[in-house]
Amino acid sequence: MFDLFPSVPAGTEMIILFFILIALRVPVAFSLGLSAMYAMWQIGFGLELAGDLIATGVSKFSLLAIPFFILAGTLMGSLGIAERMIRFFRVLVGSTPGGMGVVGTVVCLFWGAVSGSGPASVAAIGPMIIKGMEEDGYSRAYAAGLVCAGAALSIVIPPSIGLVIYGVIAETSISRLFLAAILPGLFMGVMMLLTLPFAKARGTEALDALFPMPHADKPYPVRLWISFKDSFWGLMTPVVILGGIYSGVFTPTEAALVATVYALAVGWLAYGTLTIRGLYDSLTDAAASSATVMLVVAYASLFGWVVTVEDLIGTYSGALLGLSGNEMVILLVIMLILLVAGMFMDAVTVMFISLPIFLPVVRELGWDPVWFGVLVMVNLAIGLITPPVGINLYVAANVTRMSIEKVARGALPFLVVCLLGLAVIGLYPQLSLVLLGQPQ
Repeated sequence: MFDLFPSVPAGTEMIILFFILIALRVPVAFSLGLSAMYAMWQIGFGLELAGDLIATGVSKFSLLAIPFFILAGTLMGSLGIAERMIRFFRVLVGSTPGGMGVVGTVVCLFWGAVSGSGPASVAAIGPMIIKGMEEDGYSRAYAAGLVCAGAALSIVIPPSIGLVIYGVIAETSISRLFLAAILPGLFMGVMMLLTLPFAKARGTEALDALFPMPHADKPYPVRLWISFKDSFWGLMTPVVILGGIYSGVFTPTEAALVATVYALAVGWLAYGTLTIRGLYDSLTDAAASSATVMLVVAYASLFGWVVTVEDLIGTYSGALLGLSGNEMVILLVIMLILLVAGMFMDAVTVMFISLPIFLPVVRELGWDPVWFGVLVMVNLAIGLITPPVGINLYVAANVTRMSIEKVARGALPFLVVCLLGLAVIGLYPQLSLVLLGQPQ
C-alpha cells in the first residue's frame, strides 16, 4: 500500500497532509476531506463509510442555526437597517471628539448581535463606517482596522455562529454560552474604545453631510428621538433574539429562524425596503456563505472520526497535560496554539481540529467548558485580523481598495488591545460566569 510517511501513524499522517494541502492553497474543506479519506484508506476502512459520516456530521439540529443566522444578517444588511443604526448612533454621540470612531465601535458590536459573522459584518457596515471615519479625520487604514476588529467580535457577541458550533462540538448549552459571552464581548468593545485617537477628529460638518438627518435644525433631543424612531425596529433585533432565548420562548436554533422572519417583516412592513430582487440577492449571498461553512463542517466530520479511531485525542491531550503541572502554563500553551492556528485557518476549521483534543484537557483540569468556550471565541476573533489568513482583513481590503499590508497595519492597535483583553478574560473567569450565577 502506498504510504506518504512510512512509520508514521495514519492519524498523524492525516494532520501532516492537511497542513501540506493548506500550504499548497487547497481550499480548507477539501484539505480536510482529502487528508481524512487518505487516513481512512491507510487504516483499511472502505471509503463508502465517508458518505454516512458526512451525513451524520451535518444532520445535527443545532447546526440549522448557522444558515438562518447568516441569512438574517444578510437581509438586515440589504434592507437599510445598518444605515439607520449608524445614523442613530451618530446623533446619539453628537459632537463628541472622534465621534465616528465611537460610532464605528458601537455599531460593530451591535451588528455582531445581528449577523454573528465577522466577514459579513465587514461587508455590510464597513463601507459606511470607514467613509464616515475618514470624514472625521481618521486615516483610511485605521478606520478599516477598527471595522475589522469590531466585526471580528461578531463571533463573540451573541448570537454567534462560532458559539453555536462550539456548543455542538463540546455538547454544551448554547444558551449558557450566549449568556456567558455578553460581558466579555462588551469588555472587548471598551478595550477598543481606549485606542481611539480622539485628537484626530475634525468635527461634525462633513459627517452631517454624509449622514443627513431630517430636522437637522431641531434641538438635540428632538433629532435623537427622530433617529431613534427611524431605527427602532432594527435596534430591537438583538432584544427579540436574545430576549426570546432567555425567556424560554424559543431555543437558540429556533431563534435563527425567528431572526430571519423578523428581518423580512421589518423590511416589508416597517421600512418598505424589501424587494423581490433584494430578497433574491440576499438568498444567493447567504446560500454561498452557508455552503462554505457547512462544507467545512461536513468534511470535518471525517477528520474527527479519524481523530477518534486513531486515539489522537488521548495521545495529544495526554502530551499536553504532561507539559507541566501548572494549569496556567497549559492554558497559555492552548491559547498560543489557537492564536497560531487562527493565523492560517478560519475559526470553524480550527475548532473542529483542535477542540476534540483540548476539551478532554479542559474536563481533566476541571475548567468550566462555558468559560473556555468564550475564551476560544475571543482567541479565534483575533485570528480574523491576523495575517496571513485574517479573512476580515481581506474583506476590508476589497472594500477600501487598499493593500492587505496597509489594512493589517491599521488593525495593529486593535490587535494589541484584543490580546490584552484575551489575557484578562483568561485570568478572570468570573467575567464570563457571573451572569450564569457562577462568580467563582
